[in-house]
Amino acid sequence: MDSLPAPTAEADTWTVAGRTFRSRLVVGTGKYKSLEETAAAIAASGAEMVTVAVRRVNLSDPNAPMLQDFVDPKVYTYLPNTAGCHTAKDAVRTLRLAREAGGWNLVKLEVLGPPPHLYPDMQATQEAAEALIRDGFEVMVYCADDPVAAKRLEDLGCVAVMPLGAPIGSGLGIQNAAMLSLLIEQTKVPLLVDAGVGTASDAAIAMELGCTAVLLNSAIAHARDPIRMARAMKLAVEAGRLAHLAGRMPRRMGADPSSPLTGLIR
Repeated sequence: MDSLPAPTAEADTWTVAGRTFRSRLVVGTGKYKSLEETAAAIAASGAEMVTVAVRRVNLSDPNAPMLQDFVDPKVYTYLPNTAGCHTAKDAVRTLRLAREAGGWNLVKLEVLGPPPHLYPDMQATQEAAEALIRDGFEVMVYCADDPVAAKRLEDLGCVAVMPLGAPIGSGLGIQNAAMLSLLIEQTKVPLLVDAGVGTASDAAIAMELGCTAVLLNSAIAHARDPIRMARAMKLAVEAGRLAHLAGRMPRRMGADPSSPLTGLIR
């Protein structure tokens, strides 16, 4: 029986909480020099979902520049997040305010430990996730690369798990490929790498491992040319996804000639 062809770009979609997306790149809206640059970079990235730091971005004061005037919520799926929250209580309150302000129900939960590491506080994250799910939120959750903790969050009802690839904002790239592979193997909901990506090759590696999508912000916003980097990330995610679907050649320690040795002219 002939094998089926790989899905086309149009058919290769992913779904979270009943929403379907073509782009497997999710980008943030913060840290840019201006809202104009924010809009241009997001457009270049091809992203369809954008994260919004509720505590840092103006979403409700019409007398100040508003993100919605530059990044249209009718075009992009807004994903309010709890960036800057260090307790479960703050995270839950922040997302309740976001729902009141914009009606957003699909949210990104992150509860960070103290500096300098800002590692996910998994006890507080679970506490907040339980409260939000009881409130009817659809929770995409930033978490440690811990299979036990990630499974617990999935079993609670989180609609996606988002383990870090390296410390948040570090740009160190994917430092934990083995742990991510274990998580991908066990997880039934979408799994997005969130944090650590620094350049296009990092995003490609995450997708080659089999991640559903990649979420990033600083790697684009802090690039010397954010618009070009956004385009690079778009292409890297697409290339990594295609490589994952194609299936890489086996690794081997010895050489293997690319031309057959039989039938040589002697």
